[in-house]
Amino acid sequence: MSTIVATHFVSLDGKVDPTGGDPALHDTMWTFKTVEPDMDAYELKGREQEEAGALLLGRVSYEGFAPVWPTMDEFPRYNTLPKYVVSTTLTEDDLVGNWGDITILRSLDDVAKLKESDIGEIQVHGSVSLTRALGDAGLIDAYHLLVFPVLLGQGKPLFSDADKPAQKLRLVEHAAYRNGIQKQIFEVER
Repeated sequence: MSTIVATHFVSLDGKVDPTGGDPALHDTMWTFKTVEPDMDAYELKGREQEEAGALLLGRVSYEGFAPVWPTMDEFPRYNTLPKYVVSTTLTEDDLVGNWGDITILRSLDDVAKLKESDIGEIQVHGSVSLTRALGDAGLIDAYHLLVFPVLLGQGKPLFSDADKPAQKLRLVEHAAYRNGIQKQIFEVER
């Protein structure tokens, strides 16, 4: 059985995507643009790349990443992994560029079936709406968060406010860096 790990840059007020999903606003204030760089804080990103067995994306994140990530030196292993895009509207004809093996999943039931496979760690990057839906459905096993010392005030919250029972998390790793970023890795308790 595989695990699903949601990995995000998040502001202290819990915001992830200040664009609200609008690609025209892509150059707005992202969390990582708010602090001085400290490469130690991004060690987690390199480790995640080595631990990933597949990527799971929503349609909007896929459309943003697919034309860009294959050209970036930072993501060599991600470019070789199988990718799964959860979308009710995306078609095979909509797939952009040459980003390797891509499968379209139509529902959270399809994600649950994927999780039953043995592909290892399935990572969710950048897909805020998908992370919220997966969390509400009880499909996320862990959260990898880099929390930035900024209050964005705008954007999508990482966690939904759906009427559901409290979800207990267990902190399994943490660190604080000189630029104020905090690494917080939580496993979901079931």
